[in-house]
Amino acid sequence: MKLISFAAQGRQSYGVVNGEKVHDLGRRIGASCPTLRAAIAAGAVDAAAKDAANAPADFQLGQVKLLPPITDPDKFICIGLNYKAHAAEGGFKIPENPQLFSRIQHSIVAHGAAMIRPKQSGDFDYEGELAVVIGKGGRHIAAKDALKHVLGYSCFNDGSIRDFQFKHSLTAGKNFPSTGGFGPWIVTADEIPDPTKLILTTRVNGVQVQHKGIDDMIFDVPTIVAYVSSWTRLEPGDVIATGTPEGVGFARKPPLWLKPGDTVEIDISRIGILRNAIEMEAQ
Repeated sequence: MKLISFAAQGRQSYGVVNGEKVHDLGRRIGASCPTLRAAIAAGAVDAAAKDAANAPADFQLGQVKLLPPITDPDKFICIGLNYKAHAAEGGFKIPENPQLFSRIQHSIVAHGAAMIRPKQSGDFDYEGELAVVIGKGGRHIAAKDALKHVLGYSCFNDGSIRDFQFKHSLTAGKNFPSTGGFGPWIVTADEIPDPTKLILTTRVNGVQVQHKGIDDMIFDVPTIVAYVSSWTRLEPGDVIATGTPEGVGFARKPPLWLKPGDTVEIDISRIGILRNAIEMEAQ
């Protein structure tokens, strides 16, 4: 099942995508669950999706504007240095534990929206990543049980302002407005029982710049979920971006920085393609 958040006819909602058809779950569930995160937390998604499957579609996919799949996450947590070759290309040591930072909401944009290069820097880099969306909350989750807590998976582009990241702070470099792409949808975990089988590819203007199996991660999805839940309670709708493989722009010679007019695609097998154009921040 593919879950989206969207805007149409002057309102925001969420639903299920079936081919080119969209079933509006927000309309069916009602005001008690105004967002997909709320519906996940209430355990209302499956029943509403089952009911919608037997009804006519509410929209064609082309009639809606996609929003980030989770528009209001309680937490958006990112993992750094989670592929050995990526750590090596940056000259970093292999970490002993997952390296964490967080994203704030205004830094995230949807599939089809522009990612914005800020006025302060031209060192705008791409990072294709698998995003994990939590369906069942918990604290101190055991790794052996972690996949039971996963609602599904999506694509993420952890756009990074490298000079700020390396010279100022990681938090600053990762949280400029509209620098991270997320979407286009969440594919539920029943369709991806083993995320290690997925393949991630990143393209800039149609040219492949990253290509790696998710099985190459240093810390796999169960380990990450268990680790994060060891220090904070995970809530339904929380998002964890699991790190990027080698091939990022800053490690190339010369560096490959994103510029206005570029298009970046994060393509993950069995999930889909997240596509964002690059635009300059308004003067």
